[in-house]
Amino acid sequence: MTATTDLLNPGGAVAGPDGGPQTGEAVGTTKIRSGGRLFWERFREDKAAVAAAFVIFLLLLIAIDGGGVASWITGHANGTSYQQTQLDSFGVPKGPDSKFVFGVDGEGRDLLVRTMNGARTSLLVGVVASIISVLIGLVIGLAAGYFRGFADTVFSRAGDVMLAIPQLLISIGIVAACSSSKQGCVIGPISIQPGLSLVIAIIVLFTWPYIARIVRGFTLSLREKEFVEASRSLGASDVRIIFKEILPNLLGPIIVYTTLLIPQSILFEAALSYLGLGVPPQTASWGGLLNDAQRFYDVAWWLMLFPGLMLVITTLAFNLLGDGLRDALDVRADR
Repeated sequence: MTATTDLLNPGGAVAGPDGGPQTGEAVGTTKIRSGGRLFWERFREDKAAVAAAFVIFLLLLIAIDGGGVASWITGHANGTSYQQTQLDSFGVPKGPDSKFVFGVDGEGRDLLVRTMNGARTSLLVGVVASIISVLIGLVIGLAAGYFRGFADTVFSRAGDVMLAIPQLLISIGIVAACSSSKQGCVIGPISIQPGLSLVIAIIVLFTWPYIARIVRGFTLSLREKEFVEASRSLGASDVRIIFKEILPNLLGPIIVYTTLLIPQSILFEAALSYLGLGVPPQTASWGGLLNDAQRFYDVAWWLMLFPGLMLVITTLAFNLLGDGLRDALDVRADR
């Protein structure tokens, strides 16, 4: 919020450099900018963040569509009708041309369509796993930071234990154990089947401590602020203070860290799929496409280039967007 008023001469013109009246400016006017407008003015100054937001918007459209646009443009419905004609006599797939812009994979399917289908899987895992992790971390971080004492000790030590575990090695063991049985992993009344649900559960298991630690730190600082003390002195309950005073002040950091957590989740899923322990082989994902490309890495460069390029673009876009949101939401920024 900005205000421009002339306290020395409220009823007359604004004084100019020579002491006389200055023309061409409004007198006694007040410029008020809402929080949303101020955020947008700051955000649009960051051209990289705006471009990243546009790229993410396109990726979300592709993910929602699930490769339908690519199928419509190319006329290749997953490339299944070209399995025999697009492989040479040695079984090596053909490279990019006017008909297959990204080339074909080892089964003769259109790699462009497969890559677009992989966007749905990768973004679904990244977004859903990140949202669940943020919700769990938010609840635990608020409880640990606000109530402190025993709750803080239990939750903080649990988070420290999870952060000390080698994520990739334990994830490989859990996924392999759950995939060996048709019933999946049974934890009490919950049964996690191999596939997307198992990958999401693994990502959530190892990412919530990061959010919980961040939320706890902010909560410890906010609970000592004057507006929280004022609410407490007026008889507000702990639940009301948490939801009305502390949580609204955490929305900005949570939004920023969520945008930074999504690409990490996408890369984690890609790593598991690359090792053959992610989503089922019949489900297209960028990590799975890279896994399939291992057989032809020395003769079919396009099989690794395009899925890998999509991973790089997606990760970079989310990181740039997170940086832009952090700067735009920073109330201490001097603009």
